[in-house]
Amino acid sequence: MPREIVTLECTEARKEGKPPSRYLTTRNKKLQTEKIELMKYNRFLRRHTLHREIK
Repeated sequence: MPREIVTLECTEARKEGKPPSRYLTTRNKKLQTEKIELMKYNRFLRRHTLHREIK
């Protein structure tokens, strides 16, 4: 299957000493070969932050 489930983790929360927020999403690994970066809401920081794909 070309689709895979990936985990997105907040990049700013650990710098501020808060727990990181994580989201699950899917991507097409044939069309999108690089790691995903999205702006998502972090409930611990109460704002939108950059979330990157982790393995």
